[in-house]
Amino acid sequence: MSESTHAHSHTHDAGRANRGRLGIAIGIVSTVLVVEVIGGLLSGSIALFADAGHMLSDLTGLVIALVATVMAARPATDKQTFGHRRAEVFAAFLNAAILIAVVVYIVVEAIHRLITPAGQVEAPLMLIVAVIGAIANTIALLVLRGGSKDSINMRGAYLEVLGDLIGSGAVIVAGVVILVTGFAQADSIASLAIAALILPRAIALMRDVLRVLSQATPRGTDVALIREHVLAKDGVVSVHDVHVWSISPGSNVFSAHVVVIPEVFSDNRTDTLLDALSACLADHFDVEHSTFQLEPGEHADHEVEQHR
Repeated sequence: MSESTHAHSHTHDAGRANRGRLGIAIGIVSTVLVVEVIGGLLSGSIALFADAGHMLSDLTGLVIALVATVMAARPATDKQTFGHRRAEVFAAFLNAAILIAVVVYIVVEAIHRLITPAGQVEAPLMLIVAVIGAIANTIALLVLRGGSKDSINMRGAYLEVLGDLIGSGAVIVAGVVILVTGFAQADSIASLAIAALILPRAIALMRDVLRVLSQATPRGTDVALIREHVLAKDGVVSVHDVHVWSISPGSNVFSAHVVVIPEVFSDNRTDTLLDALSACLADHFDVEHSTFQLEPGEHADHEVEQHR
């Protein structure tokens, strides 16, 4: 077996294993989500609802991660020339919208209960459900840990479940406080703490999604620095019509018109220059797909204004 064939086989096996890990984690988180919703209804705990909302967010994140691993294996087509990776972005938008709605509900309800205490919270049931959630999240973490070491996608899924475990811990603390002291408002305080964990991520996720959909320059990408790198290549005179955007978070795309000296064409150096430019974008700017139009100066001189 050749080295490239072995590497492809290893990547395929790793992808299949990661899909299996994600499937198991999704099953665990889905089950706990249902248990926490039922537990919240029966115990009257808003903190359990808050943690269920947190788990709904992370469940969506896990599904997105699973979809990403499946879509990454599907080739582009004439109808989907960049493949189906945008599905991840639309799912993330829905996730962020749901998260923000959940946070608003949790905050309003928790503040209302702090001002006007509701009925007694069934702390024993609340505590039991929270402990079940913590145990299940720990199992999901152990399942995902194997793939988190060599995959960014799996590392993100691992961190999603870790956030769930922290949320379950907050509910456990609140349950213990209510059992020991009878301070029912601990439930509302725990729910506000969980909401504080959810909101920054929801806002960041929505911001990232809108950034991708508006085809804005990817976060951390310095277009001026890219221009400098392109201009530094032997034979390049100028660069214009530069565009950098993302198909999905982490999948950056670049295109530009590059004016070169006549010798690049006459000496058949176009392949060498294109290889150097593509390697530069991939190595220094994490651009997986770059397109360069090489052109002589006289062509650039009569390009329409919108291409400058």
